[in-house]
Amino acid sequence: MYKTAKAILKNDEDVLDAMQETALTCWEKIGTLRQERFFKTWMTRILINHCNEIYRQRRYTVSDEMILEAETQENGYITMEWEDFLNGLDRKHRTVVILYYVQGFKTREIAEILKVNESTVRSRLAAARDKMERLYERSNVVSGRKFMKKSIG
Repeated sequence: MYKTAKAILKNDEDVLDAMQETALTCWEKIGTLRQERFFKTWMTRILINHCNEIYRQRRYTVSDEMILEAETQENGYITMEWEDFLNGLDRKHRTVVILYYVQGFKTREIAEILKVNESTVRSRLAAARDKMERLYERSNVVSGRKFMKKSIG
């Protein structure tokens, strides 16, 4: 839950609020869960809804100090380079990448969580991969780590 919420919100206080609200909602609404095997998908959908709500509320109230704190804070779950690539994505692509690569959900499950078509999830993943590849190539050129093919001859 933490990784998913962190990908959307980036602020530990907001992440903890979203996780707490999710736990409370799951506890209160557990009777609405139709099949126990879908608990993780159901809970993740609730978490994303809470994250989106917090994101909308806090979008215009983020201070410069919070941005600086988020940028400099060490995250033990994701390497700084991975975090930089994720930050280069917009929210809808970042969410799909986290759910697919970090949380291990299948595209069908992500589609259910986000309430979009499975083809939309696949296209967002493809677009995110392309964007991350461009960011990776650009970072290698900027840092002087440009990879060149050796010519035979």
